[in-house]
Amino acid sequence: MKQHFSGWIVVFALTAAVPATHASSRAQRTHGAELFNANGCVHCHTIGNVGGNKGPNLSGVGRTAAPAAMRKQIVEGGKGMPAFGEVLEPKDIDDVIAYLRSCKAKPKKQ
Repeated sequence: MKQHFSGWIVVFALTAAVPATHASSRAQRTHGAELFNANGCVHCHTIGNVGGNKGPNLSGVGRTAAPAAMRKQIVEGGKGMPAFGEVLEPKDIDDVIAYLRSCKAKPKKQ
């Protein structure tokens, strides 16, 4: 019995060690998109052909920005963007990042 239990702990420890940024689900991305719209991000940022142009176009942000950089920008704000660290719960920030990481449009050639 002891071997079986300790094996379970190893499996649990290995799965718990996988970063949440690698395991985003469709539900997380959907919730993140809802939060992006509900918190007014869409008023300043464009994704696809929807949104404002006061802030950077985020259509391809998932290809270019690291999750840690996204988190810092969302939590602390800066460069004309308000901070959302006290507005959004940590889990909600994770979901917004999951959504933004799924935004991988390539820039159009001009």
